[in-house]
Amino acid sequence: MILEHFFQCPYCWEEISMILDMSVSETYIEDCEVCCNPIQLTTNFENNELIAFEAKNIEQ
Repeated sequence: MILEHFFQCPYCWEEISMILDMSVSETYIEDCEVCCNPIQLTTNFENNELIAFEAKNIEQ
């Protein structure tokens, strides 16, 4: 299953969306679709429900 999740970019503060795979909890890097800066995304799913989501900037 997939889930579209909306959140605010930690760099440009624009609202963006990501498609999340609900079958796995993970941490990964994806670029903002607006400003192209790398965002570290952490997802945690339990019983096909998003229980935790974090989007943070990567200090470079």
